[in-house]
Amino acid sequence: MRLVDSLAEQALLETILEESKPALPPGTERLHYLLATPFRYRSPWGSRFRSPFEPGVWYGAEEVRTSLAEKSYWLLRFLLDSPGTPELKAVPHTVFRASARTMRCLDLTLAPLVRDRAHWAHRTSYEASQALGAAARAASLEIIRYESVRDPQHAACVAVLTPAAFTRAKPSGQHTWFIAASRTAVRCAKGEEQGATFEFTAEHLL
Repeated sequence: MRLVDSLAEQALLETILEESKPALPPGTERLHYLLATPFRYRSPWGSRFRSPFEPGVWYGAEEVRTSLAEKSYWLLRFLLDSPGTPELKAVPHTVFRASARTMRCLDLTLAPLVRDRAHWAHRTSYEASQALGAAARAASLEIIRYESVRDPQHAACVAVLTPAAFTRAKPSGQHTWFIAASRTAVRCAKGEEQGATFEFTAEHLL
């Protein structure tokens, strides 16, 4: 809306932007954009279970706190990697619930795979976990459940490898959290009067 003068112009601009994006991969057509978007792009930057330019992965967590801790890590990492950037003021983020279920799940928190926790839960190297993610996709697995290394309580996260694992096409329970970040801590506050708050220090996240 900052670039246009009317709703009609905004709609036209949105159409142009949509046409410039990669096509939605098969299986995502039914999904809300919050669920479909991670599968749409092959990022040149890797993630825990995805090497650069491999198919997208949707990441979530079983607890809101865990999800916020994971997000907070990347905000802190951004500040630490760009020394000239000022601290990040509070910005709204949407937190939502998604439903996924499969019989083809790899749970890294259970035996025997938990014995290799040092590889899956490494704080800085994703080499082993990316190799595992590639093997999981080759075996047609759909979900990887694993321990969060950013959440101080180490609750579980999930990596959804295929849109077929989502049992509902739309997210539910959406609400807003405001997140502000400095180089020593990240603060998260629910966007409601007297809402919940979390603070993650650099020591927790790194």
